[in-house]
Parts: sequence; structure tokens; C-alpha cells
Amino acid sequence: MSTSSVSKGKVLAFAIAGALVSTGCATPDVRPGAENPRTVTQSINLSGYPPEFQRGFKDGCDAARTRNSAKPKTADQYGQGWNDGFDYCSPRK
Repeated sequence: MSTSSVSKGKVLAFAIAGALVSTGCATPDVRPGAENPRTVTQSINLSGYPPEFQRGFKDGCDAARTRNSAKPKTADQYGQGWNDGFDYCSPRK
């Protein structure tokens, strides 16, 4: 085997390793506003929803971003908003 084929093999191996490392470190796709749970309701239009739903949405988004999935045990407007906010702000893969 010649030296040029060995160095080409090394270059190829480093290129593949670099591609794998950069892919593994990529940040998950985040929806608009999801990066800041405190202002997420300003980034998307929730104006037609009741205040309880909006508060739940913001809290659910915060739980998704902090990886705290302590889901509320309620099916009211707050609980529905929490579920939607958690789903919206969870990192997409």
C-alpha cells in the first residue's frame, strides 16, 4: 500500500468521525418561542384561549424546557393548556 492511499484513508476516517460527532451534538429543533417559556405566549397567538389555558401552556412549556414532566392531574383548561404547552416546547427529534 502506498503512503498516499494510507493518508487518503486517514483523511476519510477523520471526515466520517467529524460528521458523526457534529451530528450527535446538533441541538434539537425548537419551535418559535419555545426557547423562552416565560414569553412563549407572546410568540404564538393564544389570544382566543382563556387565561387558565394560557397559564397552563406557559407552565407546560417551562416543564418541557427544564425536563420536569410533573404533569398536573387535571383535565380543566389549565391541564389542557399544560399538555399543549409541554408538547409544543418539547425538543423535536
